[in-house]
Amino acid sequence: MGVIAWFDEIGLADRPRVGGKGGSLGELLRAGIAVPPGFVVATDAFDRFIRALEHEVPVRPRIQALSGDNLSEATACCADIRARVEATELPRDLLEELSSAHSVLCDGDGCTPVAVRSSATTEDAADASFAGLQDTYLWVTDFSQTVQKLRSCWASLYSVESVTYRRKRSLPEEGVAMAVVVQKMVDARTAGVMFTRSPITGDRSVVTVEGAWGLGSAVVGGEVTPDRWVLGKITGDISVREVSDKLIQHVPVPGGGTTSVSVAEDLRRAPCVSDEELQALRAIARKVERHYGRPQDIEWAVERGTNQILLLQSRPETVWSAKEAAPVARPAADPLLHVMSIFGGRK
Repeated sequence: MGVIAWFDEIGLADRPRVGGKGGSLGELLRAGIAVPPGFVVATDAFDRFIRALEHEVPVRPRIQALSGDNLSEATACCADIRARVEATELPRDLLEELSSAHSVLCDGDGCTPVAVRSSATTEDAADASFAGLQDTYLWVTDFSQTVQKLRSCWASLYSVESVTYRRKRSLPEEGVAMAVVVQKMVDARTAGVMFTRSPITGDRSVVTVEGAWGLGSAVVGGEVTPDRWVLGKITGDISVREVSDKLIQHVPVPGGGTTSVSVAEDLRRAPCVSDEELQALRAIARKVERHYGRPQDIEWAVERGTNQILLLQSRPETVWSAKEAAPVARPAADPLLHVMSIFGGRK
């Protein structure tokens, strides 16, 4: 595997080189789940880039020396490192490999919109959730923007939030690296998240689906109250059907990036997916959970025009899984019962 790894070449076992998001997308493809096509700029590229940068200024040793609770020191250090990463040019050979892969992905059309998404090696693990600590860029419309967003993703590994999270958990910096996913954008009619257990009660017999019009960033970012359904995982019975007043949606901007616009009046209170699409989402959720063997937190989108359902990510559900894994404290023994057990057991 070179610096560029296509989704059909990788799986979860490759997470040290392609990160959690990249490994998951490859794994979903192996499981027969539709995902937008793309590739990963592997951690080898990040390591080479950081090593070259460290010839001029320390990076990892500076982070390793930070205290987990000294916010002002971390803020100054992170600002300096992020600025250096953002401003440093990519090595020529890496730039050429990236350009070639981008051309193949976009069928030679340099203006095909792509998503550039961080895929850190420490994210989406079963025992920790790093979701939201690194950057994602949507509707990136040319190669020069892709290169810049690649560096921005690398730089986001040194955000204050990400660094303090790692320091408080004593994660060694030498084991931290960043891969970056580049994949075709989905022009989403509707998008959202779904959970293969209830995020409220932990019930594993249901699938919970949340969605809204437009790109899923509005749902993930909490900018819109999504429609919500709860379906029986096996039966498909819909026990909860909550259609919200969806005031805004995220849509692409022709020159690149996204913006927030008002939802048309006739769509605001209309369900963003049909019952048939809900059942298709439920079937996909079951297939993904069976493949991974544990409850999942899934991002999905319905493509405008084709109405094809595509998965953008699947990660282990961590909240209820962590509660179940936590040791249960044994109640303190009653001294009287202890004495009675001793004497009661003597015949």
